[in-house]
Amino acid sequence: MGCKMQRRVALRRKLRTLRTLTKSKSVKKSSIIKDASLYLYKLRVQLEAIQKHYHYLINHIQEVKVDKVAGTEYVVVKVRCKKSEELLVSILEAFEEMNVNVVEARLNNSNHLFRMEAILHAHHHIDAIILNQTILSLIQTHTRT
Repeated sequence: MGCKMQRRVALRRKLRTLRTLTKSKSVKKSSIIKDASLYLYKLRVQLEAIQKHYHYLINHIQEVKVDKVAGTEYVVVKVRCKKSEELLVSILEAFEEMNVNVVEARLNNSNHLFRMEAILHAHHHIDAIILNQTILSLIQTHTRT
């Protein structure tokens, strides 16, 4: 007899907690469970929308910033894009073809993003726009494949 009472009390406590979490106004057990399942469905839909938006952002990020350091021959390059195979190698080869030395580079490779910040030393005048376009074209060719 005591065991049945303990189970009822535990069930009421769980239903009260469920009712509070789902902000249900219902008093009946079946209505509370229905409200909870509806609440879970809405959460699942929200999660799917967030994941879809996240994957869209990951696949469409292509950011390249090239800034010249005033009064020097140094250039700061910041790249952020979708992670792809051998992108770093291609970027470094492009720097080499442009006769630009990499003084310092910081890389951050997460699961989906490639980030690089590099300080370059140019022995001759280098146009920031051309450098920007070169890196962007490399990113586009690597992320397409």
